[in-house]
Amino acid sequence: MAASLVAPDTHSPMEDAEALRKAFKGWGTDEKAIISILGHRNAVQRQQIRQAYEELYQEDLIKRLESELSGDFEKAVYRWILDPADRDAVLANVAIKKAETDYHVIIEISCILSPEDLLAVRRAYHCRYKRSLEEDVAAHTSGDLRKLLVALVTAYRYAGHEINERLAKSEADILNDAIKDKAFNHEEVIRILSTRSKAQLIASFNRYRDEHGISITKNLLVDSDEGTLQKALHAAIRCINDPRKYFEKTVRNAIKENGTDEDALTRVIVTRAERDLKDIKELYYQRNSVSLDHAVAKETSGDYKAFLLTLLGKED
Repeated sequence: MAASLVAPDTHSPMEDAEALRKAFKGWGTDEKAIISILGHRNAVQRQQIRQAYEELYQEDLIKRLESELSGDFEKAVYRWILDPADRDAVLANVAIKKAETDYHVIIEISCILSPEDLLAVRRAYHCRYKRSLEEDVAAHTSGDLRKLLVALVTAYRYAGHEINERLAKSEADILNDAIKDKAFNHEEVIRILSTRSKAQLIASFNRYRDEHGISITKNLLVDSDEGTLQKALHAAIRCINDPRKYFEKTVRNAIKENGTDEDALTRVIVTRAERDLKDIKELYYQRNSVSLDHAVAKETSGDYKAFLLTLLGKED
């Protein structure tokens, strides 16, 4: 996995905090200075800057940034500066609170993060909202979708690489029968997707493809009028099977012709910059014959654009 973030090996949190303070002073905010510092610091370094800023000025850096910045730029910087688990808790809460719950975000968090990281997000959610992530998911969804999302978000999968081939075959058959019968709400389907390790599930998905000559994700969408549950299952399987391909498509959809989905674009860049955004960029280029930097530059503007390009690893 290759990150796109360009951060120095050593930095002085105190100096960074002082430079940020200077950027807030005087006539108007010096956004360039904010981008050049925060856009080049990893999670540990950002946390150190927040602590140094608090010690030096008895002020919360996050609150100060919120008051100094605005629009998509403010949202992106705010999400970037949070600790990763806290950020995912915020992203989950925003997704849940939408008029129509954005189940993709809940699926990403529960199916892409490691079991330990998912646990950390659930703890951060408790801390921030004084409720559990699963009770909020349950309160804002219903029926089969609720069953699936609550099962995924409360999963604590085994993270090892061992697989059981016999099990892979029998569970590939169960999944195939459910798809054939359009029984997407079958409790066995939800059980398999929410309890098995990723390695075991990938073995089942591979077995499925070998036996049926078509990938399970393609087969799920053969039906043109697929419902929400079907789409959610499709997203969960793609997140487990190949997160990078999933994120490449999310970004591609976010910057399609009919207006940019800034929320989705910010989410992918901010959450993946320290993980695998370089790989996602390569995939994007292979798929679209244009670099992601170029596509983002074309669809965004101002400080927001400059900040996203910095996280994408574009050198000034």
